[in-house]
Amino acid sequence: MKNKQNKIKVGISIGDLNGIGPEIILKTFMHPGMFELCTPIVFASTKAMSYHKKLLKLDMPVHGIMNISQAFPNKLNVLNLWKEPVPIHIGKPESEIGRYAVDSFKKAVEALKKGEIDVLVTAPFDKKSIQSDEFDFPGHTDYLAQELEGNALMFMITDDLKVGLVTDHVPLKYVAGQITEEKIKDKFLTMEESLKRDFGIEKPKIALLGLNPHCGDGGIIGKEEIETILPAIESLREDDHLAFGPYPADSFFGSDNYKKFDAVLAMYHDQGLIPFKTLSFGKGVNFTAGLEKIRTSPDHGTAYDIAGKNQANPDSFREAIYKAIDIFRKRKEYKELTENVLQSQSKK
Repeated sequence: MKNKQNKIKVGISIGDLNGIGPEIILKTFMHPGMFELCTPIVFASTKAMSYHKKLLKLDMPVHGIMNISQAFPNKLNVLNLWKEPVPIHIGKPESEIGRYAVDSFKKAVEALKKGEIDVLVTAPFDKKSIQSDEFDFPGHTDYLAQELEGNALMFMITDDLKVGLVTDHVPLKYVAGQITEEKIKDKFLTMEESLKRDFGIEKPKIALLGLNPHCGDGGIIGKEEIETILPAIESLREDDHLAFGPYPADSFFGSDNYKKFDAVLAMYHDQGLIPFKTLSFGKGVNFTAGLEKIRTSPDHGTAYDIAGKNQANPDSFREAIYKAIDIFRKRKEYKELTENVLQSQSKK
């Protein structure tokens, strides 16, 4: 356990101020045990957080700071990015609020790159509200892929189920055109490396789903399985990777087949996320695997319909913090182990 001055610094981007982001952050740190695990730093403003505290009648003190070095170990630190009062309209998607969400996210990523925070946990924002000439990305993952080193993979995780995506925020009509043998292998290898480095699985066993109904029924309902997915799997197996499939997506999860594998690689967003959220909603975490820095988020969105009503459940956000800390420690352990092996081999 790190001492109080050296606890893991968890940077938190505020997300959409009209949504449930501030609520789940405040509720998460009302549990005093959280401060034993980490030093939280919310990228927002004390005025905005105080507005939500008052609205929700939550007794959770916040500690305003002007720079990260002032963060106090046993408090919910709020890094003041804005001096002006923010025009908050609970439950409404607004481009002006999207601008604040993007500013928080960008400043948090910058701090992550500089090593001023150890991990990043992002509260949800509205994908339409954030669009502008300065931020033309469909979500967090795409921006992180541009800003951080590595090969980003959207990886939905719990202790018992892990699902990654070959394509993520892509309109359905374009998915088939983006499924290539090279991309499947690339995402598989990123997932495999994450399972080793971030979760301590020595030889990961990974299932791949088909793209078409019934995996194309031998080419009758589509040929992607025959022409693209199966060749990718065979190539991976030739190189001694434990790749299996393709499996028909409609029966794979309901039959509990997923329990035989360490992770599942789905071809597109809803194919992977519908079963994941059905089986794990409220406990799942969105982890951007494959990057040199760690980012997690809850498995839900802005939930405008319940914003401001004190109904939001913080469990997934709290789990996102737990997972970010666990992965940070696993990576440190993995680095030490692999460096020791290399040093031993060098001496021999």
